[in-house]
Amino acid sequence: QVQLVESGGGLVQAGGSLRLSCAASRSIFSIDAMGWYRQAPGQQRELVARITTFGTTYYTYSVKGRFTISRDNAKNTVYLQMNSLKPEDTAVYYCNTVPFGNSYWGQGTQVTVSS
Repeated sequence: QVQLVESGGGLVQAGGSLRLSCAASRSIFSIDAMGWYRQAPGQQRELVARITTFGTTYYTYSVKGRFTISRDNAKNTVYLQMNSLKPEDTAVYYCNTVPFGNSYWGQGTQVTVSS
């Protein structure tokens, strides 16, 4: 079992940047893949980015070239650097394992991008 706490969201203008953090309650070294998900109002939750223990990354098409996922196993933390933000990036962002564990969902962190 692991508890995940997201932080770093906020209100930003289009074109701006934010860095999200996900702090885990225990070591994530043994977790094959960690990911960032997001859910916009009225939409399903989607996987935005994923990173494996060895650093292999995946991004959904809409964020490629703008978002960067990273993990610091020593700090049990996963990050999401978001640049060139767009209004359509507005959502609640969550971290979880990939595939996700239903019991691992945290409160998420709200990201709002104004036009």
